[in-house]
Amino acid sequence: MRPTLYLRMLGLVAGCLLSLVGAGLAAGQQAGEQQTPPNPPPSVSPSQATPTEPAKRELALEERADIFMARKSYADAVDYYHRALAAKGRSDPALWNKLGIAHQQQMNHREARKAYKEAMRRNKTFAEPWNNLGTTYYLEDKPKKSLKYYRQAIKLNASNASFHLNLGSSYYRLGKIDLFDTEYRTALTLDPNVLTDRSTLGTVMQARGFTDARFYFRMAKIFASLGRAEEAVRNLRRAFEDGFAELKLLDEDPDFKKIGQFPAYVELRKNPPKAIKD
Repeated sequence: MRPTLYLRMLGLVAGCLLSLVGAGLAAGQQAGEQQTPPNPPPSVSPSQATPTEPAKRELALEERADIFMARKSYADAVDYYHRALAAKGRSDPALWNKLGIAHQQQMNHREARKAYKEAMRRNKTFAEPWNNLGTTYYLEDKPKKSLKYYRQAIKLNASNASFHLNLGSSYYRLGKIDLFDTEYRTALTLDPNVLTDRSTLGTVMQARGFTDARFYFRMAKIFASLGRAEEAVRNLRRAFEDGFAELKLLDEDPDFKKIGQFPAYVELRKNPPKAIKD
């Protein structure tokens, strides 16, 4: 694996872990000590507002927590989500889910799971905490244990592409390649940009980080099956660079036949790049 490619995939890992927890948040693994929450920006009272500037309202506790999440100040976000929960009688499932995500960004999976389960208890049809709880097990190298949580999330909301992507990643880790193909294809059908999006409301996109030739070949095959020739060629090129050499698979695969006339694919087949050694 080329160092630059490895670093690029590490960047993808870090980026995919972050989940935005409120509308308007900016896009996004060892928890530090609890920080002392800084004083929030002061609001402007009606008497201080200029004639042309309306008075700014006081930020709600949840809004302040969301801002700390966007700034990656996770300890402060945890503190303010707790304050917001207390102010609402600790009954809001969406707030419990956000609290779980904030704990998860600190790699505090135990507390994250407690918060997710509380969200699930208070709203039995809330799909996001089921998915998010699954990611905590995936990150602890327990992909098999994550499966039931992803499946339940999909049962509750089959149209969320991130849930299918996470389930597919666990299948890949378990060597269930056909199921991986199915879930990734479903995810890309539901949301063509799911692999590049960084914001899914209240949902954790687990780190994938696969960098082997087989993964890139399977991704090329999936994109080809969807008629997305450019992405198929890009992934197939990476597969070649990482050591893929089974050209016979391309000749026999009906998915690649769909892009058989695409100029970049024809050129890649004629002149495949040599594998790049570490």
